Amino acid sequence: MTVDGVVDSPGDVVEGHRSGGWVLRTPFDRESFALKADELEETSALMFGRRSFEMFAATWPDSEDHIAYRDLPKYVVSGSLGQDALVDGWGHQEILRTTEDVAALKQTDGGAIFIHGSAELARNLADADLIDRYNLLVFPVLLGAGTSVFGRTDRDRHELSLRESASYSNGVLKAIYDVVR
Repeated sequence: MTVDGVVDSPGDVVEGHRSGGWVLRTPFDRESFALKADELEETSALMFGRRSFEMFAATWPDSEDHIAYRDLPKYVVSGSLGQDALVDGWGHQEILRTTEDVAALKQTDGGAIFIHGSAELARNLADADLIDRYNLLVFPVLLGAGTSVFGRTDRDRHELSLRESASYSNGVLKAIYDVVR
């Protein structure tokens, strides 16, 4: 995310503002992306909103860069996605229709489920008190426009506890917060 909380258009795609590609314009520092490998070791499943699922499903199943994700179970939270959108050869995939379905999934012994992309889903799950941890890489960029993973409406306060943090030579900050309940 950017310092002002924008999460969309990190690559070359422009989604609703003119500054797509902001991650690619930050000098590469391998250490600053180590969080992604750490997450993968802990991940037992992936969760997406419909739009992110459709975007990732178009490229990730055949991508050598994403081979480690291939066999992980994938959950898509969508009221409109049909079963025909699921992708052969990309591990177990299941459509969840409601936040209640997500809450029921969290009650199982399946382990850590990571959300990739899907800012709207993350906001909705946070509002339903279904997020346990935020793993953030904050890039030294201000965009002023774009989608945020955090809602902008007045809400009950959510306390966070810092689990881990680091800063890197390219200006990226890592912040891992547990949600305090």
